[in-house]
Amino acid sequence: MTARKRRGAGTDTGADTGPESVSEPWRDPMPPGFRWPDGVRAAACFTFDVDAESPIVVDRPAAADWLDVLTHQAYGPRTGVPRLLRLLDRRAIRATFFVPGWVAERWPDALRSIRDAGHEIGCHGYMHEGSRGATADEEAARLDRALAALESVLGVRPGGYRAPMWEVSRSLPELLAERGFAYDSSLMDADHPYRLAVTREGPGPEPATIVELPVQWALDDWEAYAYLPGITGSGWIARPSELEKRWRAELDALVDEGGLFVLTNHPFLSGRASRVAALGLLMKRARATEGLWIATCGEIAAWTASLELEPVEQRPIELPPER
Repeated sequence: MTARKRRGAGTDTGADTGPESVSEPWRDPMPPGFRWPDGVRAAACFTFDVDAESPIVVDRPAAADWLDVLTHQAYGPRTGVPRLLRLLDRRAIRATFFVPGWVAERWPDALRSIRDAGHEIGCHGYMHEGSRGATADEEAARLDRALAALESVLGVRPGGYRAPMWEVSRSLPELLAERGFAYDSSLMDADHPYRLAVTREGPGPEPATIVELPVQWALDDWEAYAYLPGITGSGWIARPSELEKRWRAELDALVDEGGLFVLTNHPFLSGRASRVAALGLLMKRARATEGLWIATCGEIAAWTASLELEPVEQRPIELPPER
């Protein structure tokens, strides 16, 4: 009972704590072996992908001459980042900013302001290139170029990675482990952090692992806010109040489940004035939630790495033969 209560940190989930629950793990919302620090019910990370122009020009090189499109994206580092830093300062929240190396090179002052404000810097590829169609050698070269850029511009060697467009090949986790990344935040199969097994052999009998901090599309602002005619979006743009309500519902539900809430925002989208105001309301609610640990991705990953968790293996798909 003591271990179970500590994992749930007092959250009433309605689960049966009797002997039968031991043989029926589905009754406990907490994964086997996982728990939060004493006094913590759940955790939340506020994260920002500082994409700037990179996702547009890497997909459409011709857009490098489209000033209307470029300024839509440049709003992020030029205007959105300072406004978000002011919000985070008011709410006393340390966030994680995932940055493509190319963006650091193009917008060094904006990125240094994030670093100097005390926030965590994560790696987001070099020029927001996804994994689809890339070889392992190509992905490795992009990672190395991104790390070199972030170290050169910011003097930072990130411990965390988020895949551009959340595209993750089977070879990518191994490449991350080889480069010393402690965690990834790109996969979508859980509500709690876990150890992700990678394919290379570890130093001991156990497989090498990195920590995975799961994400989901419903906690991303792109689909709701992004619109560039002929490039992205449907033309329907959500009200900030609608998104705040959606995100608040997921936050409350994940707190009840003892889970991890990872919100992904983009400064060129959520850095707009009314959207920052709505995000501030969500942060206020999170700060007022008893037992909710608001932390950087790196802090959550370090805690998870300290636990003795069974590594999760992402099994390959074996397609049946055609008839």
